[in-house]
Amino acid sequence: MKVHQILKMKADEGVLTIRPGTTVSEAAGILSDKRIGSLVVSSDGKDVAGILSERDIVRELGRRGVACMSDMVDDLMTREIVSCARDETAVEVLQKMTDGRFRHMPVMDGDQMIGLISIGDVVKARLAELAMEKDALEGMIMGH
Repeated sequence: MKVHQILKMKADEGVLTIRPGTTVSEAAGILSDKRIGSLVVSSDGKDVAGILSERDIVRELGRRGVACMSDMVDDLMTREIVSCARDETAVEVLQKMTDGRFRHMPVMDGDQMIGLISIGDVVKARLAELAMEKDALEGMIMGH
């Protein structure tokens, strides 16, 4: 399955972004309210300056305590972003996520973000793909 197919399977809520200069406290509130694991840091909703994840916040909380909540998202975000293109496969994306040990990946069309996929999105798509393959193989074996 290709990334563009995975994006179509998702509820079309768009990518939640947060502007540079926003406090970590505000970002944590959005993550909590929306029950999501990361926010793309972007000045215009299309460029990707970084990603701020729950893990980034928890790591800093563990290191410095609640003082980090008044920091800017720019200070905690991951800046070196690994992204994917719409024509990449689920297996390729899973490999990138596994190698990089991260769970969220922007989908890019050139230098513009067109979506965000999580490891859960990719696993769900891969499971659906495997179920279809299983059904097709069973049908061939049974002569249907």
